[in-house]
Order: sequence, then structure tokens, then C-alpha cells
Amino acid sequence: MLELSSKVRARGLGVPFGGEPGPLNAITDVEGVEVGHSTIVSGEGRLVVGRGPVRTGVTAVLPRGRVFDPVFAGWHSLNGNGEMTGTTWVEESGFLEGPVMITNTHSVGVVRDAVIEWMNARRLEDASYEGISWSLPVVAETYDGRLNDVDGFHVGKRHAFEALDRAAPGPVEEGSVGGGTGMTCHGFKGGIGTSSRVVAGLGCTVGVLVQANYGSRELLTIAGVPVGREITDLMPVVGGGPRGGSIIVVVATDAPLLPHQLKRLARRVPLGIARVGGVAANGSGDIFIAFSTANPGAFSREEAVAMGMLPNDLLTPLFLGVVEATEEAIVNALVAAETMTGVDGNTVYALPHGRLVEVLGRYGRLQTS
Repeated sequence: MLELSSKVRARGLGVPFGGEPGPLNAITDVEGVEVGHSTIVSGEGRLVVGRGPVRTGVTAVLPRGRVFDPVFAGWHSLNGNGEMTGTTWVEESGFLEGPVMITNTHSVGVVRDAVIEWMNARRLEDASYEGISWSLPVVAETYDGRLNDVDGFHVGKRHAFEALDRAAPGPVEEGSVGGGTGMTCHGFKGGIGTSSRVVAGLGCTVGVLVQANYGSRELLTIAGVPVGREITDLMPVVGGGPRGGSIIVVVATDAPLLPHQLKRLARRVPLGIARVGGVAANGSGDIFIAFSTANPGAFSREEAVAMGMLPNDLLTPLFLGVVEATEEAIVNALVAAETMTGVDGNTVYALPHGRLVEVLGRYGRLQTS
């Protein structure tokens, strides 16, 4: 059987995708966007609530880095068995006024509080934060209790601070890192994945980051190939049987879009998930947010601001970019993740690279050049 490095990404294995990615093939191809992780892995063996084993973390996406300059945003819930805080104000105001954070289901509260504290502290260092007197942070989650002591509350403020302070432009670490540490996707190890598309005709970029923790094995589809029906072993060894999961998706673009248009981008995310085999199951929290880094300085409490906007008739290539980047980001998460054993010896296996290549080759879908 062909053995390949776990560091390779999906394209490196020969998985064919549509569209042209940016230089990094990551959400950070959108200038100004920064990503950081805090990963917590400790202990092994029997679950002792409050002690572990621990397989969890926090991921931070900063639209304009550490500068306080709110961005236009829109969000969409495909299936609401999940949480993304702060979205009622995003819907009402049209602005995302801070980072997007992703963690596990039972750590949303502490991460939300940590973001408020982090932003308040920055008022001492950055004049752009001086006018902040309150905030409603955006924090999303997926459930990692099959591998992690989710009721042990191991994520603390310091982990949220770490993710925020480590946020940087450039390549994004994928797989079992940050908020994606303990996640499962289509019966294989899942987690964080990212991808981007250059929309050449518009001179802009769209990038996607996912925390993938959803889906059944039998529906897993990669490059149109029913991979989940071809690789039927290596099923998770999980006490009590499989449970529902979720997917959080963050979409960034530098195209000048207003909030209602960004909501339209968020609504295209499910088309990319469906390509990989997602069906928005009853137990899945499928929640998405999209923001634009264009129109800097558009946020003002005191005066009217001039800004640009793409006409709706030009949005279709961006929609396609969202669909393609979402699909690839999920597959990148699967390819990057490694086999993990967590609470009570529960084990979720990595997608085997060699067997994936073999299956794609048999179906004539392997990209060889």
C-alpha cells in the first residue's frame, strides 16, 4: 500500500478541485486575515471528568489582524443544533466587530468572556480600541466529547488569549489543532481545514476556514468518488456508538460587499459541504459567517461614510469560489488530521492517504500533473 506524508495537503495527493487557489490556498490569502490556534492535548485512558483525557482547543480568525476596524458581515444557519454567539447583532448591525472564535461545545462561554477581556486590554495598547465600551463576541462550537473530557472545562481564558495572540498571516496549520483538535468528520479524524479561490475576473479573493466535525462515512465523497463506500473499515472505536456532529465555516473576501451580499455568500457554503457528502443532519450544527475586508473605515459612530459595493450581477463567480473553497477546505481537514485516541480509549482513525489515492485512481479521478 502506498504510504504518503501526513503533512501533504489534498492537492498534493492528486485530488482534483475546480478553480484557482491563492498562493497559500488558505483563508489568509485574503489580505489582513490572521489565524491562530491553541491546542490542548493531555492524559490518556479512562475518562475522569475534570482531569481528562483532554483533546480540545481554540481557533481564532481575525479579519483585520489586531486593529479594531469592524468589517461588514452576514451569517447563515443551515441546521441550528449548534451555537454561534453574537450573530443577532451581526444580523442587526451588519458588522463583525471582532474576531471569530471556534472551540468545543461546552467552552463557548469562557472563550466569549476571554475575547471581551482581550479587547478591553488592547485599549491600553491601540488607540483604535479606545471607543469600545461593550462587545458581543462571535464564538462558535462543535462537539468533541467522543475524544475529549468535554465536561471537564479544560479550555480557559489563557487558551483563548493564546489563540488570539498567536494569530498571524501566512500558512494555516490544519487538522487536529485548535478548536478542531478532538473532532471527527465522516467517520475519520477531522478538524481544521482551509482553502481559497482567486476570482480573476473581479480581481479579488475568497477564502474559507472550516472546523469539520460532521457527516456519515457512507456519504463521504471526494472529487465525485464515493470514498466512504470504498473505505469501509477504520471506523471510529467509540463507546456508545456514533453521535451527531457539526461544521462551522468562516468565509473571508476582499471583494467590496455589503452585509446582505455577505449573507448570500454564507448561504452558498452548504453547496460545498454537499459535494463532500454533508446533508445537515438533525443533530448537526451547520453555521456559517462571511465577512469582507474591503471598505476599511466603514464603521463609524458619528458620521456618514462613503463605500464601494459590487453589483449583484457580478456575484456568481464569488458564489462559485465559496463552494469550491469550502469543498477543498473540508478535504484538507481530513487529509491533515492524524489518528487520535482519547477518553476511554476511544479512537478515530485518519483518512489513509495511500488508500484514498488508490480509490481515486480506480475511478479515473486522480490528478497526475
